[in-house]
Amino acid sequence: MAITTNVLATRNVVKLDAVNVSFISSFPGKLNHFLARRLPQSMTRRVQTSCCYRETSLKAVTLFEMPQTETSSVSDGVGILHFSKGKNYLVTGANGFLGKVLIEKLLRASPEIGKIFLLIKSEDQESANRRLYDEIITSDLFKLLKKIHGSSYEAFMKSKLIPVTGDIGEDNLVIKSVTAAKISGEIDVIISCAGRTTFDDRYDFALNVNALGPGRLLRFGKGCKNLKLFLHFSTAYVTGKKEGTVLETPLCIGENITSDLNIESELKLASEAVRKLHGNEEIKKLKELGMKRAQHYGWENTYTFTKAMGESVIHNQRGDLPVVIIRPSVIESSYKEPFPGWLQGIRMSDPIILAYGKGQMSDLWGDYKSLMDIIPVDMVVNATIAGAAMGKHSRGVSELKVYNVTSSSHANPLRLGELMDLSRQHLCDSPFTETFMELERMKFHSSLEGFTSSIFNRIAKHERGDADSHTALSMKGKRRLNYFVSLARTYEPYTFFRARFDDTNTKRLIQELSVEEAKMFEFDISGIDWVHYIVNVHLPGLKREHFKERSR
Repeated sequence: MAITTNVLATRNVVKLDAVNVSFISSFPGKLNHFLARRLPQSMTRRVQTSCCYRETSLKAVTLFEMPQTETSSVSDGVGILHFSKGKNYLVTGANGFLGKVLIEKLLRASPEIGKIFLLIKSEDQESANRRLYDEIITSDLFKLLKKIHGSSYEAFMKSKLIPVTGDIGEDNLVIKSVTAAKISGEIDVIISCAGRTTFDDRYDFALNVNALGPGRLLRFGKGCKNLKLFLHFSTAYVTGKKEGTVLETPLCIGENITSDLNIESELKLASEAVRKLHGNEEIKKLKELGMKRAQHYGWENTYTFTKAMGESVIHNQRGDLPVVIIRPSVIESSYKEPFPGWLQGIRMSDPIILAYGKGQMSDLWGDYKSLMDIIPVDMVVNATIAGAAMGKHSRGVSELKVYNVTSSSHANPLRLGELMDLSRQHLCDSPFTETFMELERMKFHSSLEGFTSSIFNRIAKHERGDADSHTALSMKGKRRLNYFVSLARTYEPYTFFRARFDDTNTKRLIQELSVEEAKMFEFDISGIDWVHYIVNVHLPGLKREHFKERSR
């Protein structure tokens, strides 16, 4: 699909400093106190809103390159580069958003790293090799590495990244026995990054991958004679419906998970449902079953429920193996590395922003003051690499360490209403559509009934014009209404988020870093300038990804 330069370029370049405050004055009415709170922080340096969606130039991002002469100077702190030097990794989920950013940073920051074996779900080795090339080596995410290595880039990548056909959804990972025997003697670190992330996923699939998958990978790891660490990506919301402070505590059935939960019983329940259901109703009923079981036990959705089971399996089966669990909150586009605003796919908060920016939705079931716990993907990756290196200090002591990589525990967390106000300002200046659209300020509803009624009236008015808005909707209108109501139900735990995530372990990890490590592996969330990140980084990145997906 052709995209005109009118759409790609912002109509106004907005500068935010002590002299030019057109960004501030463009908000109609009184500036809300959340945005006003940001101004001193944002004014300390010149912030320019450049909403052009052309590809970020390599020249602009070379600040984040890490030449070997610099990395070799690190001699204290956690010892991140020393730990990664010569180490061999096995990574699952490498083709996903988080996995790709992790691999990029490992290769760029630690060029002397050993091999990174990538478990790739594919029919055969040839298709695995093709996926490695098409989805990773040629990805624009790796353009800094390509610039660093020049003509030897592909040779470097192929020498470091070794595709292995396998599937965490199958017993023994279906890795060929010859391959398994070979790589099991080489692997030092396993990183479990694969998972099913749909909130209302069908229950049988989510159980198989999210609950049982980590256990299968862990069992393989126990057969790796040189394995030093097992690292697993979970989610900060894994503890279920909570208020107050959510601690960095490992999950264990019978302790902080009710002993009434039995994973084997849940598997039998899902299997029985699959046996009974057939045809068009199968997927719908299995999705409903997952949500019903999750909410019965106190979780928001199938995703967080099955991820909790996966954590408990690791806790129960790890034995004396050191384990690190990373619990990020809402992962969004990169803050700085390898360049600002990189995104793959439409992430958690983005469907609402997209619908809002297109004028399809000006209502939200949520609390304006609710915490919106967003974390840039590069900060998650940096915390992960540091946490893995910190694991070496266990010195034979079996430990399971949990790190909440989150933003809500800091002094100035992002609020839901602030996110939508910033989105409105940016999208009025640089809309998704080819025609200018003055967006209404998002209206927040405390009840689902009020939200549904308002959405119904808007759709009806669009269909009928000045006619009675209470007349029946068209089939298309009903589908739109059902979509927005479904979206509201899905996001309700997050648009009314009442808790804060404790990140004591993560803060301690930051304190352990040397000065060089803190610069090279930045994940101090308290340093995020939210106005800059949302307006200048994330929303332009979201637009690039949105237009890319539409053109496919």
